[in-house]
Amino acid sequence: MSERITLKRGKRPPPQRARPSAPRARVKGPNSGRLMAPAVSLGAAGIALFAAWLYQLPDKLWMATAVGVAEAGFAVKSVEVTGLKTMSRLPVYTAALDGASDSMLLVDLDDVRDRLLMLPWVKDASVGRRLPDTLSIEITERKPYAIWQYRGAHRLVDMDGAVLPSDDITRYAKLPIVVGKGANTEAANLIALLHDYPAAAKHVAGAVWIGERRWDLKLKSGETLALPDDYAEAKNALGNFVRIDRDSGLVDKGFTRFDMRLADRLTVRISQNDKKPPVARQDTQASGGTEI
Repeated sequence: MSERITLKRGKRPPPQRARPSAPRARVKGPNSGRLMAPAVSLGAAGIALFAAWLYQLPDKLWMATAVGVAEAGFAVKSVEVTGLKTMSRLPVYTAALDGASDSMLLVDLDDVRDRLLMLPWVKDASVGRRLPDTLSIEITERKPYAIWQYRGAHRLVDMDGAVLPSDDITRYAKLPIVVGKGANTEAANLIALLHDYPAAAKHVAGAVWIGERRWDLKLKSGETLALPDDYAEAKNALGNFVRIDRDSGLVDKGFTRFDMRLADRLTVRISQNDKKPPVARQDTQASGGTEI
């Protein structure tokens, strides 16, 4: 979806450039009309070739001629934007028009792109000229990936952990919740892990990044599942948890915590409110828990 905006702009500051006290006097003369004539006569198609020729001129003459081209009609008058789905268009227009000159030849496309990439929702951007008077901008937005809870605040983040400003974060209530320092940048690994085990993922309400090294999964039924530090070991532990839950039943059976940080065992903690402990296949004392 694209939208074209026509600009009605007041006077803007001249390009920031070194110039003599009477710049126009330096370029007027018998050749100045000849320099402008190709741009006006060739029209939109020929201005590109004319611009290439201009780049070979001395700096002062190039600047003056480019300003003259703008006065002849080749100034930025509209901006066409595509790719926006979530973010407001106004910051895009502001970034596009924040340069030092209105001349189509003097607009620094790389500079415009750099300003666009500073916007929180912009993952990538391409900028081009559409002569005689239009800037064409294509935006690739960042995609909401998780809700990051840290220091009492909830923030929307993308898969790289970049924070995305949102006036109504409740719109994204179905996204996974990750908690703790650094959890925003680790969310992609967690979601990839859960994606491989949908039988476990359906039970997960959120996850806490512990000590900036491993995950505790918070299940919808109230239990906590502690995973090991290493990603491969965490993946193996989650697979084992799915298998044991399928064969013996673990979730919503009166346990409060499943500890799978050690590769060769599953340690469970029993709720103190239960009159009778759940039956395990193998019982041993383990610091207030039961090993299976």
